[in-house]
Amino acid sequence: MKQEKEELEAIKMPLTYHDIDFLNSDAAREIRILAEYLYPEHQLAKKKISRTINIYGSARILPLEEWTKKDKELKSKFEDSTGTIKERLANDIKVHQSKYEFSLVYEECVQLTEMLCQWSMKLPKEKRFYICTGGGPGIMEAANRGAYNQKSPNIGLNISLPYEQLPNPYISKDLNFEFYYFFMRKFWFSSLAEALIAMPGGFGTFDEIIEQFTLIQTRKVVKKMPVVLYKEDFWRKSFNFEYLAEIGMIGHEDLFLYEYCSTPDEAFEYITKKLTEYHNL
Repeated sequence: MKQEKEELEAIKMPLTYHDIDFLNSDAAREIRILAEYLYPEHQLAKKKISRTINIYGSARILPLEEWTKKDKELKSKFEDSTGTIKERLANDIKVHQSKYEFSLVYEECVQLTEMLCQWSMKLPKEKRFYICTGGGPGIMEAANRGAYNQKSPNIGLNISLPYEQLPNPYISKDLNFEFYYFFMRKFWFSSLAEALIAMPGGFGTFDEIIEQFTLIQTRKVVKKMPVVLYKEDFWRKSFNFEYLAEIGMIGHEDLFLYEYCSTPDEAFEYITKKLTEYHNL
């Protein structure tokens, strides 16, 4: 009997939901998508988090301290180099120094999210708003860092990429999510958001904020939601929305979907005023 039992145990198959090869197969794609919906829902419900202030922005922006350190390193290498290497380093220094103003934005983002968290934590717990980012470095790190400094729970919706984007260390441990599917990550951004702040960024930031504009414009998102484009000069150079309205590609009313702000105080005042109005705080 013992031998027969051992033989049967040897051929016993694992439970289907423990079969990693199956779960990673094309046949189980629906299960993986569902898991990326249900797991964040489960974790957020445990924390009673349902309202966020989303911060978008570049992963390539350095904190001011790191920018200064890299600037010194580049200049030191430049002084010790010759020929084509010196020419290449001269260009690297030029590009790096053009990013100085954005490292200042990093510091402003930390300040802004600190202010927002201080304001939110004074609200009744069921009415609070929580900082949510894409979970990576740069501006995302700055936003999570500001919340972390204020000991406020904060969310990171990270995405698995071929060039791995690692989560920043300031995200609340049990609110640090990793997504494979962009559309499911975007669902959670939209589902939770009560306010949006778009800091300077590249394709990823543009994709996120333009998609939100599209959802608002087409009434797929019907809740009232303040949207800030932070650093007016950057956004006016990146997108000429007024021109799009002039030639009828968007409506003139679409120019009221957002507000330009260029300082932490401006953004804080606008966001908190609108959230107070929209949520009867």
